[in-house]
Amino acid sequence: MAQTIRSKSPQASSSAAAVLASRGDDAAFATTLAKGLVVLEAFKAGTTLLGNMELSILTGIPRPTVARLTHTLAELGYLRYDADRAKYRVGARTLRMAHPLLADMQFRQVARPMMQELAQSVRGTVSIGLLDATSMIYVETARSGDVGPHVPDIGMPIPVVMTAMGRAAAATLPQTDAALLEQRLASEDAELWSAFREKYRAGLVQCASRGFCVCWGEYMASIHAVAAPLFHASETRQSFSINCGIPAFRLQPGQLEGEIGPRIAALADSIRAIVGTARPAAETKQSKKRARR
Repeated sequence: MAQTIRSKSPQASSSAAAVLASRGDDAAFATTLAKGLVVLEAFKAGTTLLGNMELSILTGIPRPTVARLTHTLAELGYLRYDADRAKYRVGARTLRMAHPLLADMQFRQVARPMMQELAQSVRGTVSIGLLDATSMIYVETARSGDVGPHVPDIGMPIPVVMTAMGRAAAATLPQTDAALLEQRLASEDAELWSAFREKYRAGLVQCASRGFCVCWGEYMASIHAVAAPLFHASETRQSFSINCGIPAFRLQPGQLEGEIGPRIAALADSIRAIVGTARPAAETKQSKKRARR
């Protein structure tokens, strides 16, 4: 089933490690290249300096193979060797890989002043995320001063199933892709899916009926958030959403749903007008139903 998901939906691409583990019988699959990407993906926030043995443990790749891969990646500039510590860190060249993708999202720069205005107004963060498999990747963010323990940054991943941003992006998907995403969420972490399935699906309903969904500290207890679907780009099959996260202690009763939710939905409308895209289909249907009442 997982292989079917990959072949039908580019958004459902797994981590390099997961794909490598499932493609042993694919003669066209470049295993060495995949292993190099697995090594690169082992570097995350909090694990920015790693030696060959640590990388071998994290990736399951034998240490001699890891040593060849890290040496090659360092020669190419994707890793940088710290001789004093005998460890590697990510090299500056990796940033070049992100730029073509970000440059294609020109609406980010136009949206940012509006995002900054809302962030300052509510003393929180406002961010745009891109759906990537079972994660959301921040592609733009704006914040006021002190926003608490969660400080979004471009390139940072967060889980789809337990976040307002993830649920709002899922709400933009065509029906077939939405079903495939649920299958992947259930198969990749059955325990997490069981814990958050009902809230995830309730978030989709909220997006369709209200234009936004709410997350009450489910991802990070001290941060409450609202998010609105942005759009699903049919050509690239990319799905975007926008969220607003606020430290819980700053919120007044009813403020998140009564004030900030409608404001994030209105901001999503403004961004769609700039991009020239329509509201997600499910949301449009619900809007028409409300208009007839």
